[in-house]
Amino acid sequence: MTSGSLLIAGSIATDHLMTFGGKFADSLVVEQLDKLSVSFLVNDLEIRRGGVAPNMCFGMGRLGLRPVLVGAAGEDFSDYRSWLERHNVDCQSVLISSSRHTARFVCTTDATMAQFASFYPGAMSEARLIELQPIVERVGTPTYVLVGADDPDAMRRHTHECRQRGYPFISDCSQQLAFSDGELIRDLIDGAAILFSNEYESHMIEQKTEWSADEILARVGTQVTTLGAQGVRITSKDAETIEVAAAKDVVAVEPTGVGDAFRSGFIAGLSWDLGHERAAQVGCVLAAYVVETVGTQEYTFTHEQFVARVEHSYGAEAAADVAAHL
Repeated sequence: MTSGSLLIAGSIATDHLMTFGGKFADSLVVEQLDKLSVSFLVNDLEIRRGGVAPNMCFGMGRLGLRPVLVGAAGEDFSDYRSWLERHNVDCQSVLISSSRHTARFVCTTDATMAQFASFYPGAMSEARLIELQPIVERVGTPTYVLVGADDPDAMRRHTHECRQRGYPFISDCSQQLAFSDGELIRDLIDGAAILFSNEYESHMIEQKTEWSADEILARVGTQVTTLGAQGVRITSKDAETIEVAAAKDVVAVEPTGVGDAFRSGFIAGLSWDLGHERAAQVGCVLAAYVVETVGTQEYTFTHEQFVARVEHSYGAEAAADVAAHL
């Protein structure tokens, strides 16, 4: 595989997470819910960087790649942009809305884990205005365009443009699967070089598209299914099924962003010509760093530490293959 650009399209968002020390239920009067008006004094506020596309780009940047972030954000994106650029992410093609804020998830959690949450799509709805061709003219022919969870019209537009222009694309519908009908899902995955999902999502894809597992595989080059603590399964039309165990000795703290990190490592491995098994091992090790950290982009490691962890989980030969690219 000749190493070209990596275009990573998907949602760009920030998470505003608050905790309330009491119980929401103590402040709710069931007979008066039609007149609901309550406020809660929260204990803390965490603002975390998020969105599937920046999460993936951050991981690739940590592995020495320079991915191109494709998505829409508001004028409040400047601090987030600076963070990503410091971590080797090309943000020049992010569309900045003149009227909407960056997408935002705002959530308050009480002592019983009950939640009040809102998601504001904001600028994300303008991602449908983004054309890939001008980006490719700037950065070069893509090795892959990953089409991740985003405004549904943007996902469809990017997928159609990839087909029309012959860009190899990766379908990664993830969070949008639950809200999409079968016709849209069929449109987003047909012809993909790689289809990413977790095991639950793979069954949802079969149910909604009314395609069997074999029919889906006939329409995509490779299907990569993450299995949580059990690792990952990779099926291809023209190769034996590969199963890779998760990294060893993982101390799970918080799972948000783990799937995005796996994708970062897997795509990095492919861009290094390592093959599916090695790529999955890189993905599993990167995912381990995220699950051991609170926040999707808060993990750190040196390249030496990363290689050592690859060796611990997958052996000296795997470590040597990875070390050659770090």
